[in-house]
Amino acid sequence: MTAPAVRERGRAALAWVSAHRDGFRLGDGALAADGDVNTGWKPVGELAQVCVCVRRHTDPGEPWHLTASDLLAYAWQQTGEGALFLDVQRLEPFATYPLEVYAAFASAGLRHAGYERAAAAVTRTRGWRWTEQEPNRRLSVLNSERRSGLPLHEDMPEALRRTWLGGLPEPWTFERSAGYTLTHVVFHLTDWGLDPRGLPPDVAAYLRDWLPPWLDTCLEDEQWDLACELLAVAASLPRLPEHTVLADAWARIAAAQDDSGAVPEVGPGRDRREPERTFADCYHSTLMTAFAAAVTLARLHETDGEEATPAARTFKSASQPKPGGQGAPA
Repeated sequence: MTAPAVRERGRAALAWVSAHRDGFRLGDGALAADGDVNTGWKPVGELAQVCVCVRRHTDPGEPWHLTASDLLAYAWQQTGEGALFLDVQRLEPFATYPLEVYAAFASAGLRHAGYERAAAAVTRTRGWRWTEQEPNRRLSVLNSERRSGLPLHEDMPEALRRTWLGGLPEPWTFERSAGYTLTHVVFHLTDWGLDPRGLPPDVAAYLRDWLPPWLDTCLEDEQWDLACELLAVAASLPRLPEHTVLADAWARIAAAQDDSGAVPEVGPGRDRREPERTFADCYHSTLMTAFAAAVTLARLHETDGEEATPAARTFKSASQPKPGGQGAPA
């Protein structure tokens, strides 16, 4: 699996997302008291976050950079260019999800002054600081405050040590829920792969040792969504894993990806395809494929002019055109 092949996986995934953008429409229930945040605001926030990451990690002339920019504008339009965040804030003053979704837009320079004034007032309260949350969710809120330009109500290193990953647990205690917890802890600490230095050395060393077998387990179990999140974590480490880890994982993701670009969340991939899946069955895993591909390629590119890791050297070598022909096939 070469770097151009990884790029193609990401481009195809984002093309599928673009073709199915209607699935991210907020609709009339966005402000309903009984509305489901997980089927409305959450997908919009995930779309915005992945598009921000793709834009950060790709060149402006890249086709999928342009697609990401178009989708980010679409997602912002769904929020009424930020106006709906202020409405949600008034309805649910101490809900954290509006700030967590808004932070992705704010990091791209898309801001709403009225919402930010309201959020600043709420985040200064004792009620906000002492709201009881899962440790990884606390990190999400802290990173959202940081990205939105608000004062952090707690130190992130302190919050990290209350998470599963921060405790450096026995590696055999890894399971699905712990996997999703640790990936998001890494995303918040590194600002979604932008700053690998956000990982403390002991956490980075722990992940370098144990992420490869965890990733292999998820791939073997056809947990494509979590596998892609772990690939994004791998690309967020100060040192990339060995080439064989990355190459094997991306080859297996490629085998699961449909010709349309969609990647199933779990279960049989393209070779043993189940009946047509719904948007909900594959939108997140397809987004994560694009995210992981963009971060992986950016980290490989960063090694130009530096002492490259074995992974970077091998990917680059395989990506160079051969005399009299094109680059080696995936």
